[in-house]
Amino acid sequence: MKNSILFLKSRFFLKQILVALLALFLIVVISMQMLAWTTEHGNYIVVPDLSKKDLNEVANILAAQSLRFQVIDSANFRSDFPKKVVISQKPLAGSEVKANKKIYLQVNPSGYANISLPELVQVTQRNATSKLQAVGLKVEKVTYIDALGKNMVYGVKYHNKLIKPGFKLPKMSGIELICGNGNRPYNDAPNLNQLLPD
Repeated sequence: MKNSILFLKSRFFLKQILVALLALFLIVVISMQMLAWTTEHGNYIVVPDLSKKDLNEVANILAAQSLRFQVIDSANFRSDFPKKVVISQKPLAGSEVKANKKIYLQVNPSGYANISLPELVQVTQRNATSKLQAVGLKVEKVTYIDALGKNMVYGVKYHNKLIKPGFKLPKMSGIELICGNGNRPYNDAPNLNQLLPD
């Protein structure tokens, strides 16, 4: 017991403790430096604002800052943005990221998507208008013909041509509804010639 106490008080033991503490301190410092170097700790890039820029501009801007990009989706067409430009990005502009980070983009398509014309014949003008609004179309004009069904739809025109249900046309297109005016037609049937282009 006495020898153990003398050993703990000896210079040799104190030197060994100091060497061990110094080695531990050096290991911690070197490890922290290596970690900072390999993760580029504190070395961030501010993500630029890519809104309304086309993909060529985006590629040049991001390459200059050691960043990458990927188009994740062409969103629904937005008329407040030019065609084929960035409308949203993740991470957002102003975010801090590491070099080589991938920026995910949504691009405005070149136009509205095509949608199918719903069934409108023998539907009231009011219901037809609601159906059209629900699918993203609008009534541009209403033309009346002699037919007993007042405000009943007898035909639909797009660019002055009769179209049928299922016809594909761009979203937000304006169409013409051909409706009855409540008057008896000459031969007890609507005059379909009135539906044809002039």
